[in-house]
Amino acid sequence: MKKSILLSIGLLILMVFSIEIKAHGGGYQVGDKASDFNLKSVDGSMVSLSGLEGAKGAIVIFSCNTCPYVVAYQDRMIDLHNDYSSKGYPVIAINSNDEKISPGDSFKKMQERSKDKKFPFPYLYDQSQEVIKAYGGTKTPHVYLLHKEGGAYNVKYIGAIDNNYQDASAVTEKYVEDALDAVINGKKVAVESTKAIGCSIKWTKK
Repeated sequence: MKKSILLSIGLLILMVFSIEIKAHGGGYQVGDKASDFNLKSVDGSMVSLSGLEGAKGAIVIFSCNTCPYVVAYQDRMIDLHNDYSSKGYPVIAINSNDEKISPGDSFKKMQERSKDKKFPFPYLYDQSQEVIKAYGGTKTPHVYLLHKEGGAYNVKYIGAIDNNYQDASAVTEKYVEDALDAVINGKKVAVESTKAIGCSIKWTKK
């Protein structure tokens, strides 16, 4: 009896996991080419990968306003942009949360957050959630480091920004910075993927 219950629970978990993958797609893996997007930024402009003048890549971060993990990382996101945009790798923050489920993640609230924090990077609204589904993002923050090769943006790293969201001064592994430094210097990225730690995406209910 106990075995049959455990088996049923296991099958249920597997089924839910399979449905989730099917619903939101497997997303990109390291080495894949990222497709272009064209999303509205908080300043009203439209931003796309193909429109990034002089870019050698991009640090795409699925973000939002309300997640405490994102709030803890915002200053580090600003630092990443300030340190690497001049080297051709700007931060592009994308909010994909459904504002009906999370009103604090509305476009208006995005504009307010960007103004309050003086974001130096574009903060885009993925209202249709098509972009995050294509990428396979599951958390906020969730990072995809892209490197431009032959006109295509190839995925070089996927995962967390570093290994300590709570305390920037206690970080011992700077995953994104290390990956960027390797790519910029033409070396292989040592750690190509890590587990993204953060809040779940607020998916639109059908």
